[in-house]
Amino acid sequence: MADRVVRYEVAGPVATVTMNRPEYRNAQNSAMTYALDAAFTRAVDDDEVKVIVLAGEGKHFSAGHDIGTPGRDVDTTFDRKAVMWWDHVGKPGGDGRYAREMEVYLGMCRRWREIPKPTIAMVQGACIAGGLMLAWVCDLIVASDDAFFSDPVVRMGIPGVEYFAHPWVLGPRAAKEFLFTGDRFGAARAYELGMVNKVVPRDELRKETEEVAGRIAAMPRFGLALAKRAVNQAEDQMGLRAGMDSVFGLHHFAHAHNAETSTDSLGGLDARSMRNASGS
Repeated sequence: MADRVVRYEVAGPVATVTMNRPEYRNAQNSAMTYALDAAFTRAVDDDEVKVIVLAGEGKHFSAGHDIGTPGRDVDTTFDRKAVMWWDHVGKPGGDGRYAREMEVYLGMCRRWREIPKPTIAMVQGACIAGGLMLAWVCDLIVASDDAFFSDPVVRMGIPGVEYFAHPWVLGPRAAKEFLFTGDRFGAARAYELGMVNKVVPRDELRKETEEVAGRIAAMPRFGLALAKRAVNQAEDQMGLRAGMDSVFGLHHFAHAHNAETSTDSLGGLDARSMRNASGS
């Protein structure tokens, strides 16, 4: 299954990890999340790889967490190698939900942020909710001019996705606008706010990303690793990690509230109703 949902390719010093569920706008089920983890580990372990590019096959980078496809939450059909919490498979209520999201969302994203090699997200089309998490853990984001970003989960009564980096990547006021309205921020607005590094025409996205990756790959590997760690440590000192911990609790309080007051932990909403509510 990992070979089907994620592709891994190496060209010179650059490894490209590609989400490969274009028929579902690269919605992330558990199979994809663990396959991404395996692909990133493979790139880190390869001494010839100096830069990692994360991409999405097809029209869109990622529509976020899978909340409605036939392969949603397929937790029992592959090896769970990246264990950071107790086994969540088959556990009821908050026991299963908290453990699963601690591992496959917050935990994995934090580990990917600390990959000792520079990472670049190559974003086109939709980058929504859980898709933001994948782009935000990367060191650089190169976006096509048709890319758009949104975190509409406040519609579910949930205060943002599990990897809560919003105030750090957008600034507090823009983060509130982003969350309160659920509106899309286009590539130009994302660039103005400093969320993305470059905006390029769609047909030049791959070439421009490869050019940036090549320039980075020419730098000393150890120097790159130390520079990345320096910036990440400074960001953590500005409250990123502690902030995420506190909001993760609010996130799960919202799930629990939904489970008590509606039909499920998502407030009775699914992918279709979320799209209808946003008018997209």
